[in-house]
Amino acid sequence: MVREDQPDSTLPRRQLGRALREAREGAGFTLEQAAREMEMGKTSVIRVEKGHNDKVKMRDVEGFGRVYGLSEQRIEELKSLAQETATKSWWQGYRHLMRSGYGTYLGLESGASRLTVYQPVIVPGLLQSIDYARAIERPFLPGDTPADLERRVEVRLRRTAILTRQHNPIVADFILHECVLHTVIGSREIMAAQLRHMADMSTRPNITMRILPFAAGLPGNATPVLPYIILDFPIDSRSFGTEPPVVYTEHTIGTMFFEDQADVDRYREIDNDIRCATLDEQASRDLLRQVARRYDP
Repeated sequence: MVREDQPDSTLPRRQLGRALREAREGAGFTLEQAAREMEMGKTSVIRVEKGHNDKVKMRDVEGFGRVYGLSEQRIEELKSLAQETATKSWWQGYRHLMRSGYGTYLGLESGASRLTVYQPVIVPGLLQSIDYARAIERPFLPGDTPADLERRVEVRLRRTAILTRQHNPIVADFILHECVLHTVIGSREIMAAQLRHMADMSTRPNITMRILPFAAGLPGNATPVLPYIILDFPIDSRSFGTEPPVVYTEHTIGTMFFEDQADVDRYREIDNDIRCATLDEQASRDLLRQVARRYDP
């Protein structure tokens, strides 16, 4: 069984793909040439380089290394990384209950060192109480069985281990629009408990939480912003290079990842604009507790 604080195989898979792409480009091979030398389709090479394959064969890694003229030591390093891609994730058994792309996100989240989260409508999954999670899950897939619902709730709750684990908890910066506090999910009792839970979580040293008040209007370029999460990754100490940051977004029927540096930089600018308009941490915590009292009977 994989420990909940152990990075998922998504991260080494992406590292391996990036290392092979850089080796190919360094050797002057096009995708077509690499595919021909490896006797595989161009699409197969692209999938390896993008980290889309759940498992990469050792003989393929060795073959790529020899085609690109890598040293024996480097080939062994890449084969070691390929072995990590076969690690089974704790959430694999829930994949049939997840929307497309969410499993990939969980893998990246488990290997990240920092999350920057903006949520304008509902409480972010990492901060949801069990009752709030049940209430938010129920309407989306009405055909699910009660057992399916509980398993999806379990996924949400198991994710929170990255915030509360004793060893190296992830650093998380949350910005919530004040709308989140007033959108009643489940019942007033559930909302009161949920807001107090967030206020308590915001006292942890690895968590910051700020509220964007209604009075702030639309910060920055005055364009409404959908939910996003910016994921930053730890410095790699094994010569594979630090994984570049990724932005994850969700909308009603799907998800998107933004990996180009220009896109990530734009989201950081948007985040800075929003952050400059938020209440400070103490005022945000006070507002959470204040609104929670309004929900009390």
